[in-house]
Amino acid sequence: MRFALSQDLMSEPQIAYFSMEIGFRNDIPTYSGGLGVLAGDTIKSAADLNLPVVAVTLLHRKGYFRQELDGSGRQIEHPEEWKPEDCMTLLPQKARITIEDREVAVQAWVYNISNVVTNWAVPIFFLDTDLPENEPEDRALTDHLYGGDDRYRLKQEVVLGIGGVLMLRAIGIRIKKYHMNEGHASFLTLELLQRYKKDIESVWDERQIWDVDRVKDLCVFTTHTPVEAGHDKFSYDLVREVMGEIIPFDVLKDLAGKDKLNMTLLAMNLSKYINGVAKKHGEVSKMLFPGYKIQAITNGVHTFTWTCESFARLYDKYIPGWANEPELFVRIGKIPDEEIWGAHMEAKKHLIDYVNNLTGIGMDYETFTIGFARRATAYKRSNLLFSDIERLRKIGKKKLQIIYAGKAHPKDYEGKKNIEEIFKKSKELKDDIKIIYLQNYNMDLALKLVSGVDVWLNTPMRPREASGTSGMKAAHNGVMNFSVLDGWWIEGHIEGFTGWSIGPSPTEATLTKSTDLLDAEDLYDKLEHQVIPTYYENRLIWVRMMQNAIGKNANYFNSHRMMRRYVTEAYIR
Repeated sequence: MRFALSQDLMSEPQIAYFSMEIGFRNDIPTYSGGLGVLAGDTIKSAADLNLPVVAVTLLHRKGYFRQELDGSGRQIEHPEEWKPEDCMTLLPQKARITIEDREVAVQAWVYNISNVVTNWAVPIFFLDTDLPENEPEDRALTDHLYGGDDRYRLKQEVVLGIGGVLMLRAIGIRIKKYHMNEGHASFLTLELLQRYKKDIESVWDERQIWDVDRVKDLCVFTTHTPVEAGHDKFSYDLVREVMGEIIPFDVLKDLAGKDKLNMTLLAMNLSKYINGVAKKHGEVSKMLFPGYKIQAITNGVHTFTWTCESFARLYDKYIPGWANEPELFVRIGKIPDEEIWGAHMEAKKHLIDYVNNLTGIGMDYETFTIGFARRATAYKRSNLLFSDIERLRKIGKKKLQIIYAGKAHPKDYEGKKNIEEIFKKSKELKDDIKIIYLQNYNMDLALKLVSGVDVWLNTPMRPREASGTSGMKAAHNGVMNFSVLDGWWIEGHIEGFTGWSIGPSPTEATLTKSTDLLDAEDLYDKLEHQVIPTYYENRLIWVRMMQNAIGKNANYFNSHRMMRRYVTEAYIR
């Protein structure tokens, strides 16, 4: 494959979007989940909107992992090997960085995300250290996404942040802004500090030579993590061993934290614009990091990518232009009810046939179907539905079937136990409720699920859901959300209109601690008295709610709207 630097790319300053993971194609496994797929959707919208953007990430030659689940739900991880040469172009330029006093060469593969209508392309540069001139341990630095120990992670983040800036410079691309998608890329700020030292002949304090304000003008930072433990931190002893003293440590500690190097603090102290990914998450981030001006731009998903074939045909027929103008979904009322239901049933049959052919479980088209698919970790509470198994049996007997999917991080032992618990409960309920957990959740499976189930379930502990995007994807296919009021759902929820809430409102939750027991009770009550009865007994209301999910949620929670806000609030200002 050939890659030529376009005239626009070389003549116009670009927005450089840095992300540890970017997911845009199922067969290019350079993502683990929501963060990476969001990054992919961001780049796709940038291409659709003809924005001057380039993206930088790591190659991850062995992917995140391929998940296998045995008969008891025990997760087994396998490398997901792929060949970048089959789908990308290797560039001739190289960057050279220093790790543990060794010179490490970095090369880049490029893949263009293109808009077929306008021919605008956004290149993604995949950094790779698997070069013959590197030491064996350095060649493996870009093998595994989120693999290894703190030292491995620190080295990867040096490759991403410092190597990424140097690679863009080697290619010859001028940068207007650097956008860090999460803290993994924060070391790019240190490379910029090195580049933009003040020209001062004599100083009384060495800190004066570091042009912090100039670097801040160049940087934008988006945080996705609403809990303190989720922010990458490294001991300064480890930093010294891996990176040396790239800038004086007294200066670095002022910027990144006194006790440990906090990647989020480093990014926040060197960015003029900082944002969370939902209104609630912006508020939570201000509490985590008091004193910082933190905005909020609620996430969105790429409309064309996350609309299934049957609904795409329907939108083409009645709402031409929908894919590049999702705001046109306000016209959803012009589509006849029976055609909306027909598109949904086509997607549902596609999913149920897939599940049955894969597992032989024997699900059917008419039974009310709940979907739950996301990263398997404790705060997502994938097992909340089983809090009272006999009550669930009574509510759902012969009226409910449930499809689960999701990977647990290899070191998340509690998340792995959650998967095993779902397997155990599904066996206990098998005579009354069909429940299946599909292995190796990926982008292709995600589209089948978000379009083919009847309701999308989400049960996180508040306020740990920074945003969540799977429910937005469901809404693009007329699938309502049944979710705890956290993240984006606080903004998208209208009770009984776009979907249903679980547990107390955000205001009530601050006054009364939201417990598993309270949330489970509300989940069961609404499932029994509102959700299931509406599905079986009032098809007119059900279809009207499907229309509302599209017209009120998909209309707004898309990455085109999100990117327009980044342009006006973060990139231009």
